[in-house]
Amino acid sequence: MRAVTLEPGARTNWHTHPLGQTLNFTAGCGWTQCEGEEKVEIGAGDVIWGPPNHKHWHGPMSTTARTHIAVHEALDGKPVEWLEPVSDKQYLGEKS
Repeated sequence: MRAVTLEPGARTNWHTHPLGQTLNFTAGCGWTQCEGEEKVEIGAGDVIWGPPNHKHWHGPMSTTARTHIAVHEALDGKPVEWLEPVSDKQYLGEKS
């Protein structure tokens, strides 16, 4: 378990967690998106669960920082599989 703060406009790469992940958002607002789905707004007090090997990203909005507490377990010593970067178009929700 660890607290993570991301600055305005930052975002994770696409990634998966072999045993899933729970995010408890404690401050700010932002977005999360699962592969093939629309991005969803998230804010302080929201809790989301990502199932094992579910490709997703998350980050704050461009105008505010966001803090969350991440809870996940490692499989064979690895809690996350980092994938490709989230493009500006994906972050901003623009269609191709």
